[in-house]
Amino acid sequence: MTRPTFAIPALLALLSLAGLVVALTGEGWRDLVSWAALSAPLIAVIWAATRVAHRKDRPK
Repeated sequence: MTRPTFAIPALLALLSLAGLVVALTGEGWRDLVSWAALSAPLIAVIWAATRVAHRKDRPK
């Protein structure tokens, strides 16, 4: 029962960890990969916030 609940947060945590490791281990193309991986949680938060905002706009 907990697998679906924690699947997305666990994926975001792994992506963040991978982004941090890649950022610390190299330069060049690794910077781009780390920026992409570290921006995933931010994009997820923005996406969730816009969904909540749109849900509040709907009449009941």
